[in-house]
Amino acid sequence: MGSVRGCNVPDDLFYDVESNIWARLESDGTITIGMTSYGCSLAGNIVSFTAKKPGRDVNQGRSCGTVESGKWVGPIKAPVAGEIVAVNEAAVANPALINKSPYGEGWLIRLKPEQWDVQRAALTTGTEAMAQFEAKMDADGFGGC
Repeated sequence: MGSVRGCNVPDDLFYDVESNIWARLESDGTITIGMTSYGCSLAGNIVSFTAKKPGRDVNQGRSCGTVESGKWVGPIKAPVAGEIVAVNEAAVANPALINKSPYGEGWLIRLKPEQWDVQRAALTTGTEAMAQFEAKMDADGFGGC
């Protein structure tokens, strides 16, 4: 697992660095998405997570849910287009899971992607993702997780 300024950046995930969102291709072809540890650190303690319902179609870069913290309310942007097939009800019931385990129990939504092979090209992985997070942290004046 990689790390940038104390923020975990797992090597096996795809990232929308600008939106602080990660995506993981599952064995059944669905995509699990969640917030990055950097995004969680910026948001602070998350107090609410509201997702769009399963069965809804979302476009790439559009909201598939909303998170709220004491200092921020914002959209969870879909890294790829697709149909929402699952919502992490544990994170809805206990939003602190998102901060506690952003890459594990705190996942947010699963999508059935429309064009994963095409749209994943807009996402970054590995050392490229770490370099982009480093540049974003510099631009944001972020000290670390």
